[in-house]
Amino acid sequence: GYPWIFNEIKHFFFFFEKLPEPTIAQRLQAVRQHAEWSMEWKGERLGLIEMRQHYSNYFRGIPHFKDFRRKFLEVFTLEEMDEVIAEASNFYSTFQFQTD
Repeated sequence: GYPWIFNEIKHFFFFFEKLPEPTIAQRLQAVRQHAEWSMEWKGERLGLIEMRQHYSNYFRGIPHFKDFRRKFLEVFTLEEMDEVIAEASNFYSTFQFQTD
């Protein structure tokens, strides 16, 4: 659910510093790649259904992601997934994160 953990651990051991969290774009790209591998293994429909258990881990802590997560849960084709990815990408490219 969080494939960046291995790079983060390796980086910390070598440089003793924490890497920044993956960007939305990196997370969306990883979900797309994971979905492709899942579909190669299980077929499009079943592969995408089995992906549902991973979305919350990929996007944990991302503000305002609940509606996109719901849309991902309704996806049954790669085309539908690409539409949700594009919509999320567009939203977060203009979204301003507040840091307190």
